[in-house]
Amino acid sequence: MRLFHALADAGVVWLAFEAAYRTRAVLQLEREFFFVTGVKLLLLLIAVLAFWGVALWFGDYDELERGARRDRLRRTARQTIAAAAVIVLAQFALRLDISRLFLGAFAAYALVGLALFRWNAEPVLGWYRRKFGAEHFLWIVGTGDAARRVGLLIEDAAAYGLRLSGFIDPAPRVAAIQLRNDYPVRALSELPELLRRHVIDEILFAVPSGELVALEETFLICDEEGVRTRVAVDFFPHVHSEMYLERLGEAPMLTFSGAPHDEFRLLAKRLIDLICAGVAAVALAPFLAIVAIAIKLTSRGPVLFRQQRCGLNGRLFTLLKFRSMVQDAEAMKASLADRNERSLVFKIKNDPRLTPLGKWLRKFSIDELPQLWNVIRGDMSLVGPRPAVPEEVEQYERWQRRRLRMRPGLTCLWVVEGRDSVDFERWMELDMRYIDNWSLALDWKIILRTIPQVVTGKGAH
Repeated sequence: MRLFHALADAGVVWLAFEAAYRTRAVLQLEREFFFVTGVKLLLLLIAVLAFWGVALWFGDYDELERGARRDRLRRTARQTIAAAAVIVLAQFALRLDISRLFLGAFAAYALVGLALFRWNAEPVLGWYRRKFGAEHFLWIVGTGDAARRVGLLIEDAAAYGLRLSGFIDPAPRVAAIQLRNDYPVRALSELPELLRRHVIDEILFAVPSGELVALEETFLICDEEGVRTRVAVDFFPHVHSEMYLERLGEAPMLTFSGAPHDEFRLLAKRLIDLICAGVAAVALAPFLAIVAIAIKLTSRGPVLFRQQRCGLNGRLFTLLKFRSMVQDAEAMKASLADRNERSLVFKIKNDPRLTPLGKWLRKFSIDELPQLWNVIRGDMSLVGPRPAVPEEVEQYERWQRRRLRMRPGLTCLWVVEGRDSVDFERWMELDMRYIDNWSLALDWKIILRTIPQVVTGKGAH
């Protein structure tokens, strides 16, 4: 199905390209418009690769099958806008003098064409599934609730050629199981005969975890016959974790991850951090110098405040901030404990320890700018849960400790939701939501929403 959608995209993009080319060519404008063959083919190739790349990046080809029509339109609009931006950047990089009217018409035609096709693609998709979705016969080992749930999923996938043949049980208590259709239940001892007499492409095990050991001989029979087997592992109570299979040498490892684990996307996140933090540090260097001088001239004490914080998986690092409080602020903390507004985090509205300049540094988050160096060092990221002090982490509930499984950041969802006005429980929930839904696109969305929050000082106490 990915191949189907990719080929369909290429066809629609090619038609949109030709339509935009002819539209611009027939318009009698001041500048003459045409492409030499080599440039035209190069630009068309860039356009197709851009649309493919964006769709693969956002996983659109997987979600187009499952999503509602409205979701398809949203994904189509995002794909078109991002691909058009890639094409514009490519033509600047290659120094191609391309008509802006042509580019605009191409993007518009591509958006309309893809939207119309995806909105009305069901008949074509049905034909494609029937043509290329060869029948695939499965038996399920198990007759409990888990086995029945898997059976319903197989029935739902009938359009893709999946066929449920029946159920296998070590000690059958019923002759058949009724889902949407009736399926026979066979004894486990009949498996060798079933493999000889029937077409069986796969056997799926959906049994309680305690029964898997007793089925070792069954796995060996399937292995000797060359039958593919799968094990449903929904009996593991990992609500937030993603599961995937790895190998340590020759030893297979079923891995559960409660935080993002895609090395490629995490590497891309790290590269974005390095580039953006490096550019920002250089661009803001004169301003940072002015702030440092102002701090030194207006209050006693060092320019930078250093504090131990917990980073990725609890690693300790030294966080840097512009000093916004009086020199002995930490010593005054105990005397102000009764005014603390949070359960774990120490936060006071109109904190008396703030210096006159420090109030403004806090309001517009200028005091956080030295953490660009923490980002460059790898202690932090641009986007991620805010780094906590070790004393706070010691008091976390177990579910709250999962926020340590993501590299801490300068900003996160709690900043765009209201900064200091967000209570502690809500803050923790927003961090969990970020971890569970993390993507590079979400990072950029948070960064873009953080800018107006910081510039206006909204939500800062």
